[in-house]
Amino acid sequence: MIVILIGALLVFAGLLFMAYVAIWRGRLSGASRRDSTAESPTLEPKGRSAAFDPRANWPGLALIGLGSVLIYVGTSYL
Repeated sequence: MIVILIGALLVFAGLLFMAYVAIWRGRLSGASRRDSTAESPTLEPKGRSAAFDPRANWPGLALIGLGSVLIYVGTSYL
């Protein structure tokens, strides 16, 4: 049971890490089409586009993968 709990916590931590990377990298919509000095009707911060980048998100993906393996191992031996 503890293995399943640790796996779930790792999956959750991986999702939080990937959300943190996406939020703090910059604008999510229209950064390449708009002028960075122009006012925007959105509340998004000015800066680079935060498209999904596996190089920046690999620790989160690794945590999710490890957590998934632990959940699978925990459920297969019950």
